[in-house]
Amino acid sequence: MKQPGPDHPITLTPDPRQIRVIVAGVAVADTRNAVRLEEASYPPVFYIPRADIQADSFVPSAKTSHCPYKGEARYFDLVVEGVRRADAVWSYEAPFPAVSAIRDHVAFYPDRVDAIEVLEAS
Repeated sequence: MKQPGPDHPITLTPDPRQIRVIVAGVAVADTRNAVRLEEASYPPVFYIPRADIQADSFVPSAKTSHCPYKGEARYFDLVVEGVRRADAVWSYEAPFPAVSAIRDHVAFYPDRVDAIEVLEAS
């Protein structure tokens, strides 16, 4: 396990904007309770609470991965209206303490969904 630091910063920020993820015209996630994770030089990622996803569209896949800063990730396919997007979603079931705010959240690959909409808070 590695700790975030000056050479590999990780910042987690609650994001009050409405974040909506669209696949085949269906919102598979819609929240105002996202956590925005910024890690080193990577693009920011929105982690969406599981309570705000359409769980029936998520099918566990066999893929897993390991991040030395976040822990073990598991992946899900999205199946919506007959459209399947393989390994489009990931989740850290037991994230390392430094990123514990992403427990019970999922994140999406932007190139495997139709849109990740970010609507300004009103």
